[in-house]
Amino acid sequence: MPETTDLKKNKVVIIGPVYPFKGGISHYTGLLCRAMRERYDVAMISYSMQYPRILFRKEQRDFGNDSFRIDDTEYIINTASIGSIHAAADRINEIDPAFTVIQWWHPYFSPCYRILIKRLRSKVLFICHNVFPHERFPLDRMLTKSVLKRGDFFILHSEKEAEELTSIVPDAKYRVNMHPTYSEFKRVESPSGAIPVDQASVILFFGFVRPYKGLRILIQAMSLIPEIVHLNIVGDFAGAKSEYENMITELHLSDRISIRDGYVPDREVGEYFERCDAVVLPYLDATQSGIAQIAFGFEKPVIATNVGGLPEVVKDGETGVLCEAGSEEALKDAIQRFFELKKTVDFEKNIREDAPRFSWTHMVETIAGLTGID
Repeated sequence: MPETTDLKKNKVVIIGPVYPFKGGISHYTGLLCRAMRERYDVAMISYSMQYPRILFRKEQRDFGNDSFRIDDTEYIINTASIGSIHAAADRINEIDPAFTVIQWWHPYFSPCYRILIKRLRSKVLFICHNVFPHERFPLDRMLTKSVLKRGDFFILHSEKEAEELTSIVPDAKYRVNMHPTYSEFKRVESPSGAIPVDQASVILFFGFVRPYKGLRILIQAMSLIPEIVHLNIVGDFAGAKSEYENMITELHLSDRISIRDGYVPDREVGEYFERCDAVVLPYLDATQSGIAQIAFGFEKPVIATNVGGLPEVVKDGETGVLCEAGSEEALKDAIQRFFELKKTVDFEKNIREDAPRFSWTHMVETIAGLTGID
């Protein structure tokens, strides 16, 4: 006979990208679904088309590693098709969930979700990875407000995000819950020789290269740091690689900085994190960072600027080091301070002890408390 407790679980629908879609939000959605299935009867609904190719020309899927796969996912939402969106709403209403969880990170999805929510009978919980996009554009505030004002509940990952939300939805019912840790990437016991191994110390910059992430400041800081430190830059430059290469050449850092341009398949992520002593987030602006949570998943400390929600995540001198944003001198000092602290501070132990507040179980508890649905 089946367990009667399973039959009594409340139904929940989660909407968002999931394997084989690329990126941190896809990883997040998959891990959230797994965690919520411990408590709820969860139906996972994803996209038959996430972005039109005219807007996103690169391959949107990665089939190389299925460790984030979610069984029984229904890929039924074409974000640019009204008929598809109506059909998805009908399917969700057929499931009849206690509430529907929607991942939110960009106003592109505004038309899709406005149509969808209007037809849903369930309450809606938005998990906001970014309330407003990092790269702002005209009408983004209006588009965001037009959708988020229709939500019943909200999960934010930083106090800054909460401030942005309440600026457009003053009476929002929300909770701030730290971005959970990504711990599903494969550990690499013996990394290959593809990454420099003849350096005494290695720091890592990982992820999409965008102006607000402050990579230029980090490269400038490298010219002020002793030669025993090597920087690996691993991520998608979106066509801007030559600008950074020229900067590296001009500063005579070609032998101390390595670049790996392009999307990194999930199965290769561990290679770079296992090789480094610390992950550097020299951001000029931020809300929160999935990269920090990948680092913590590998028990690697984080050197970060004190912008947005990063000071809420990184404990200065314990799980990493914080510094002023926009200053190569401040970043240089932070990197050197980290290597000095490393002689006496057990960063890995501190990261393990701090892990409960970043757990997926904690996230599910927050959702249950916010919605009142157990």
